[in-house]
Amino acid sequence: MSGNHHHHVTTSRQVLLLALGLTLVFAVIESLAGWYSGSIALLGDAGHMLTDGLSLGIAAFAATLALRAPSKKHSYGLGRIELLAALFNALFMIAVVVAISTVAIERLIKPQPVIGETVTLVAFIGLLINILVAWLLTHSENNINVRAALLHVLGDLLGSIAALISGVVITVTGWNPIDPILSLVIVILILFSSMRLLRDGLHLLLDGVPNTIDLRAVGKALARLDGILEVHDLHIWSLSAERTALSAHLVIDDLSHWEQRLSAARDLVHEQFNIDHCTYQPELQPANHMLIQIEEPHQTE
Repeated sequence: MSGNHHHHVTTSRQVLLLALGLTLVFAVIESLAGWYSGSIALLGDAGHMLTDGLSLGIAAFAATLALRAPSKKHSYGLGRIELLAALFNALFMIAVVVAISTVAIERLIKPQPVIGETVTLVAFIGLLINILVAWLLTHSENNINVRAALLHVLGDLLGSIAALISGVVITVTGWNPIDPILSLVIVILILFSSMRLLRDGLHLLLDGVPNTIDLRAVGKALARLDGILEVHDLHIWSLSAERTALSAHLVIDDLSHWEQRLSAARDLVHEQFNIDHCTYQPELQPANHMLIQIEEPHQTE
């Protein structure tokens, strides 16, 4: 199981590094084009891509640290660094939104000329690159660390669309205010996504049950297993962006059958809920419960 986890993290790291290289190269090109054309939409999109480069770098670094084996000081390993990276990226993106919004508002108050043709060409190339990077990330491992990186890339994709529309409108009509207006629309959309990611990251860092898992459903599924009479003290939390842990007390009918009950419980949560790190404590049914079960048939008669 640990080898499978190692493979998943290595794959996500490779994808993140490839996305990082593509993003940084075009960010430099777009920055120069934005400065030359005077487009806040292009500069804003370049700013997004530069921050994406940072976020992708952090995500890749976190995925690398997550590969480290458990130690005496970190018995679970460093998997949670991926959750911290996702949280940092969400906060950083919110700061970028504020900065771009400020510049866009200034441009609305004092419009400046924009070279529409340059904006259109560069924005179109940027759109293609962002689509490629987004495709790479969506076909990688679906964890919160990759989601955080994907959020930045989707923000860039929207920014490229805004810059493309801006360039076309300015080329055709000469109406320069469209540039900062579309920038503001995009940052509002990015802000909502950033806040959602921030909420999810805090939830997992506070040992919340992952949103993809229903705690009650897990408990009911375990309680339906043969020989398990009750499930209590059930806890589910994230060890890393890709690993989920579970602990529970299982009340069983006979301790001599514990090995079979344990194996069945492990197989169930792995197959149905993709949870591999499990700790179960067996408990025998209290004597008073046994008496109630024996006496109930006599009472009904």
